[in-house]
Amino acid sequence: MNTKQHTITKSVSLSGVGLHTGATVNLTFVPAPINYGMKFQRTDLENQPIVDADVDNVVDVSRGTTIEQNGARIHTVEHVLAALVGMQIDNILIQLDGPEPPIMDGSAIIFMEALESVGLEEQNALRNFFVIPEAISYRNAEKDIEIAALPLNDYRLTVMVDYNSAVLGSQHANLYDINNFRDEVASCRTFVFLHELETLYKNGLIRGGDLNNAIVLVDRVLGDEELDNLAKLLNKPKVEVRKDGILNNLELRFKNEPARHKLLDLVGDLALVGRPLKGQILAARPGHASNVELAKKIKAYIKKSQSEQGFHYHPSMPTVMDAMQIASMLPHRYPFALVDRIFHLDETMVAGVKNVTMNDNFFQGHFPNNPVMPGVLQVEGMAQTGGILVLNTVPDPENYWTYLLRIDNCRFRKMVVPGDVLVFKSVLLGPIRRGIAKMHGASYVNGELVCEAEMTASITRKDIE
Repeated sequence: MNTKQHTITKSVSLSGVGLHTGATVNLTFVPAPINYGMKFQRTDLENQPIVDADVDNVVDVSRGTTIEQNGARIHTVEHVLAALVGMQIDNILIQLDGPEPPIMDGSAIIFMEALESVGLEEQNALRNFFVIPEAISYRNAEKDIEIAALPLNDYRLTVMVDYNSAVLGSQHANLYDINNFRDEVASCRTFVFLHELETLYKNGLIRGGDLNNAIVLVDRVLGDEELDNLAKLLNKPKVEVRKDGILNNLELRFKNEPARHKLLDLVGDLALVGRPLKGQILAARPGHASNVELAKKIKAYIKKSQSEQGFHYHPSMPTVMDAMQIASMLPHRYPFALVDRIFHLDETMVAGVKNVTMNDNFFQGHFPNNPVMPGVLQVEGMAQTGGILVLNTVPDPENYWTYLLRIDNCRFRKMVVPGDVLVFKSVLLGPIRRGIAKMHGASYVNGELVCEAEMTASITRKDIE
């Protein structure tokens, strides 16, 4: 998986019909800056409102996933989002002149091909992974749906579907490497049972549905007259049913294409968490509703862990930045390099670790017979950790200095001694304005607060200092 954020090199557009409206929709992918995320924009509406691809914005999951914000609604976002996840794109704006992305062939492959045509651009910022720390699950006993996210330092998905149908029995699909999404999942099309299709058409829905953008599974015997009526309904000269129950002699791209498409939907819906994930996703009979419920649970866990960050550190947690990467960003060197690794970094918060050992030089003269880490060095460690956070907001951190300007409300609550693992956390208290950042720093040992302070720092370009 990519470790740095990516966008696309330039804008690219495509057109097609919307699944629900049947109207032609123009979609344009637009490059976006670091930490922008994935956002949609309705260019056909007044003020061209933007809708964040966020699970908190989901308003409907009946026939696809629909999001709404700022008075704008976007239908069926999951295929576009799945393409972006499969391409490992972090920052992008998706402009639409209608209420939904074009359905294309009912899969994600055409979106991926459009993105591939312009290529990706690596950005100078780390991806903000959320590593699933423990089992997070959702269950609907009535519908026999179970879906869970389990700890894993990678992103893997397994889906099982079972519709108790002779046409579509039990199927499984797996994705063990997100780099294989394009070849193994992206081209798998949406599917619908004939009885669902008839109901949707009669209710004025899926106006853009076509036998070219969906697999229609025929779950009952049809006579010639009924086939003729169905052809008129679908505006086709003729429809036929294959022996394996697929309308109009459509060739499946994979024997388990329906299960693979369910996996595609799952990837797209979980993108609404708002951060790339690392974990093992296991899903039995999933749908948009269950996918969104799991995404909500994951996001709630993220919010809770952010408010308690520093209490949940474990040495097995993945490293976001190691000592060498920290040294490439900060100018500090021995004996003043006080952060060994960064294990969390996002737009507003950073967390890092220092392993306190008897070999630290300051123990030679600071209470040598009763070694205690100097409090000012704890503050310095928090400040260096905060420096990583501040420098992460610029595209070229190697060209900037960060200086500590002010310390307020500093409190030392417990001594830090050799053998302690000191966890630093720094949180931005507001936007960085005119190069000035205000942060709250805290230090923990075994989840217990040992030091905290409010810090003000400046960020200055080296060439204009």
